[in-house]
Amino acid sequence: MAVLPLQVVSTEAALDLMARLEAQHGKLMFHQSGGCCDGSSPMCYPRGEFMVGDSDVLLAVIGDTPFYMSKSQFEYWKHTQLILDVVPGRGGMFSLENGEGVRFLIRSRVFTCDEIQALREVGKI
Repeated sequence: MAVLPLQVVSTEAALDLMARLEAQHGKLMFHQSGGCCDGSSPMCYPRGEFMVGDSDVLLAVIGDTPFYMSKSQFEYWKHTQLILDVVPGRGGMFSLENGEGVRFLIRSRVFTCDEIQALREVGKI
């Protein structure tokens, strides 16, 4: 069996920004936006300020920060590893990095056939 791939990974730049934001705002959470308002940006919130429910999927915990996406959007992305990164620019209007001069960004790569099979075997996709 292939090694089970992570569905969300993070760059060092994203981890550094998360640490700065957590120092200012406390525990964090992410929800991958589905295209409204701020396009398809990963939105960073103080933990508990964005209500998740039965229509959301917990894809990963980065450090101790949960990363969610809606089930309907996950259907489009389930064969893809998400890579949380940071680039210069303005963050989403409601995302905590707004005003920091940088923003979170999702990069991605399609899982290999072996990785997809491994995820299927454990019911992740």
